[in-house]
Amino acid sequence: MYELNLKLKTHQYPIFIGNSILQKSNILRSVCINKSAIVLVTNHTISTLWKQYIIDAFKVLSIQFYEFVIPDGEEYKNIETIEKCITFLLKKNCNRDIILIAFGGGVIGDITGFVASIYQRGVSYIQIPTTLLAQVDASIGGKTGVNHTLGKNMLGVFWHPDAVIIDTNFLNTLSRKQLVSGMAEVVKYGIIFDELFFNWLEKKYYELLNLKKEDILYCIKKCCEFKVNVVIKDERESYLRTILNLGHTFGHAIESYIGYGKYLHGEAISIGIVMAARTAEILNIINTVDVQRIIYLLKKIGLPTIAPKNMNPDEYIPYMIKDKKSINNGKIRLILPKKIGHVEIYSDIENKIILRAISNAS
Repeated sequence: MYELNLKLKTHQYPIFIGNSILQKSNILRSVCINKSAIVLVTNHTISTLWKQYIIDAFKVLSIQFYEFVIPDGEEYKNIETIEKCITFLLKKNCNRDIILIAFGGGVIGDITGFVASIYQRGVSYIQIPTTLLAQVDASIGGKTGVNHTLGKNMLGVFWHPDAVIIDTNFLNTLSRKQLVSGMAEVVKYGIIFDELFFNWLEKKYYELLNLKKEDILYCIKKCCEFKVNVVIKDERESYLRTILNLGHTFGHAIESYIGYGKYLHGEAISIGIVMAARTAEILNIINTVDVQRIIYLLKKIGLPTIAPKNMNPDEYIPYMIKDKKSINNGKIRLILPKKIGHVEIYSDIENKIILRAISNAS
């Protein structure tokens, strides 16, 4: 088992990474001490597969246990679900001493964190991510939020968990499609931070997709280290943390236009990464060889690299302008790779360049 620590000025918490680590009751005791009740927030799919595993893990604590289950899918990541969850807590007479457990993927993590941040002015929560995407990225850093019809993650706050418990055992029942989707965020880290890690992914992608224990643990630990180091330096995404959004401004436009849930998040981000690389290529800030390596790795993993056929290039711009990560003095802000292992922030790119890059990814 690995243990990382995210230490901020006002908050710090452990990140545990391992296989079947929920069976280690000392971990749960350390994060659930003095709590009046545990409220598990999950979806129907995860509850069906893993509810008894969770109950067995938490029963050693002898604390009141509730479960709030929502439908599975990005389309349920909205303010209506938040209200239903809060109503559930009130009907159960939950006070500020409860602890919420985000048990699922990024959607569950965002919903649970948002509820925890606003219920009775803030309660504790733990992240137990069950998807690769959530384990390597979404569960760490305190971002919470829900979608609006006009834009992704437009409602939310920064609210850090008391702990993140990453148990790779949950990946064994993850669908191939979801596993592949999560790999988009893994590749993203290699492009942003570390060419050696990218090289390793080129060699090890098959082992990762087949959940070889040593490789998947190393991969998750490495990605978590990247994320922790950035969040420590820039907790609220004032500048540096923005680089983690490589491909996201394009990807969020796809998700918003096509409809939440039609593309998995990682699938949309994969296409967005290609569009960002094509933009950099047009601007001559990255060589074509690196662009082709990026596209080839995404393809080998099984991720989409071509823009949706039913979305025209000019239909991206309104959503990109609205994207909360992209605006900088009224301009679209993009994260572009200069080479594999290094990216920079750009906010002066003409729309015609962006449209050309989108067309080149079609």
